[in-house]
Amino acid sequence: MEIRVHDLRSWTCDRHHVVDDQPYGGGAGMVLKPGPAFEAVDELRQGPKTKVIVLSPQGVPFSQGMAERLANEDHLILLCGRYEGFDDRIPQGLRALELSIGDYVLTGGEIPALVVLDAVTRLIPGVLGDCTSSQTDSFAAGLLEYPQYTRPPVYRGMAVPSVLLSGDHKAIARWRRKEAIRRTRQRRPDLLVRAVLSELDGELLAEVEEEETASNAAMKNEELTADD
Repeated sequence: MEIRVHDLRSWTCDRHHVVDDQPYGGGAGMVLKPGPAFEAVDELRQGPKTKVIVLSPQGVPFSQGMAERLANEDHLILLCGRYEGFDDRIPQGLRALELSIGDYVLTGGEIPALVVLDAVTRLIPGVLGDCTSSQTDSFAAGLLEYPQYTRPPVYRGMAVPSVLLSGDHKAIARWRRKEAIRRTRQRRPDLLVRAVLSELDGELLAEVEEEETASNAAMKNEELTADD
């Protein structure tokens, strides 16, 4: 993995190295000119194996699946926006993939570029100490990751679930999958709707729903008892 940083001003011809200009039609802010971006990509492109990415709040949402696809690319060029963004001929003419890391606006595309780089780099074989780590991350399998614990087994009255101390690997695997489903259902139900669940997952989801129903009923009974 090799990362290089380039300044768009290096591909300007005027003495002030200007990379932006006022938008046609008026309006606040400045727009990045097409010239420096095209010249930079023309020089840096390594043939058909290069994929050009424009970081923009108008792009498609960046996801774990997208990170996995980009990790298989040989060469990426990430263009970071500034000011009011890019002249629209830049993503069009360069046939760039426009990516957004979220529904908010930042001052520039440098931080989004770092997010993309970090998410992609950790998927390259040999980067992580344990090659299975990225396979069990949140979003890797369409669900949030299960809860994790380490020593000590009890801290400030909070105990590690006993199943994790049992040494029963089959039971641990089942617990982890069930808790991943539970956490996703509680925190990101939208992911659960899209996830591809196995027959076992369906059983675990049913168990989670039953437990939640029982818990809610118990809480309601406690409230009624307290009122009495």
